[in-house]
Amino acid sequence: MSHAQNESGSHPLSYRFLAAIWAALLTLTALTIFAARIDLGFFNVVAALGIASIKSSLVIFFFMHLKYENRTIKTMVLVAFVVLAICIGLTFFDVGFRR
Repeated sequence: MSHAQNESGSHPLSYRFLAAIWAALLTLTALTIFAARIDLGFFNVVAALGIASIKSSLVIFFFMHLKYENRTIKTMVLVAFVVLAICIGLTFFDVGFRR
């Protein structure tokens, strides 16, 4: 099957492509475990959040088919993630500067 739309409007992805995404997710999981064993200080959290962001992007764009949605849906998801990032950032700021 090609990447063209079929009658139901869905976007079929090849099994080879989905297997490559799955392999990338497994590789990133191994990288997360490897990064957790290295003492990077504060950057352990930064590395873990960065890798988790990449993994969640792969899942959202390809397994949840956000890549093929219209601009409005993509914008709504982006706004939700920005709000989440702000909340997490403020939480880290609060915990980091407590007495």
